[in-house]
Amino acid sequence: MDRSDITFERMRSFVRVAERGNLSAVAREFGVGQSTITRHLRELEEAVGVPLLSRTTRRVTMTEEGSRYYASSVQILRLLEQAVDEARGTRGEPAGTIRISCTAAIGVLHVSRLIFAFQDRYPGIGVDLSLTDERIDLVREGVDIALRLGPLTDSSMKLRPLGQSQRLLVAAPDYLAARGRPSVPEDLSAHEGIRMSNIAGSETLVLQGPGGARHEVVFGGRLRVDHGLAAREALVAGRGIAPAHRWLVEDLLAAGRLEAILQDYTLPRVPLSLLIVPERAGIARVRLLVDFLVEQIQGIPGIERSGHTHGIP
Repeated sequence: MDRSDITFERMRSFVRVAERGNLSAVAREFGVGQSTITRHLRELEEAVGVPLLSRTTRRVTMTEEGSRYYASSVQILRLLEQAVDEARGTRGEPAGTIRISCTAAIGVLHVSRLIFAFQDRYPGIGVDLSLTDERIDLVREGVDIALRLGPLTDSSMKLRPLGQSQRLLVAAPDYLAARGRPSVPEDLSAHEGIRMSNIAGSETLVLQGPGGARHEVVFGGRLRVDHGLAAREALVAGRGIAPAHRWLVEDLLAAGRLEAILQDYTLPRVPLSLLIVPERAGIARVRLLVDFLVEQIQGIPGIERSGHTHGIP
């Protein structure tokens, strides 16, 4: 083989195997058999003339030569995709697929509808929407952008702050009728709390009083859940009190199925952000979706705009 055998298809297979470390996962992602991915890798290594990957029974890792080749391959594939985008853009027809990961509950209740509207505006763009509360490796999972609630620590991603999510304490009217309505934060210790098992420190609530005083109270209860929609159902069923994002319960408050309590006290707001894989930030369709979400996210109840953005050229 010679350099003419270094095809974009083989290069793309190599890049994704290098990122995911698993041939079968890449085969599923591409919708082909694992033998096809294996053949792509073998043919590419033969064309390049050096081993690019080291294979064990459990994982595939890059050789030293493979690491250098990977960095160049990523740049080449990005330039190729940008060139295709620019060519399509001359016809005013953005196309291709965007992979987005989103915190589960807000994805189901709100972001999915924004995606529908985005695709109505750009019918040539496909979207793969993955809903998870896990902090996944975006590059490894082939994700372009992620919408996340909470503080972020991955400095390798481009960050676009979207706003702050307002939270409030809520409970069902039947629960409050049976157990009484708390009048000060300290009353919460005598109530059933619905806690999030996947949030550190959920056994304690910190509230700020009308005079700025800080109240830290023990928050117990017999029910813990790891999904916002499960907490929503538990609240409606009268299982207790919970701190909830306004976007999670706004419709239930309006319908009278839930009531806000201790309204003179505030809970810390939670940042809502977009993470963009740097290598994908220049892709036209990715930028279109980022700009669309920034524009539309203000329509989600309880999201207060940050007033600034950074990290995106």
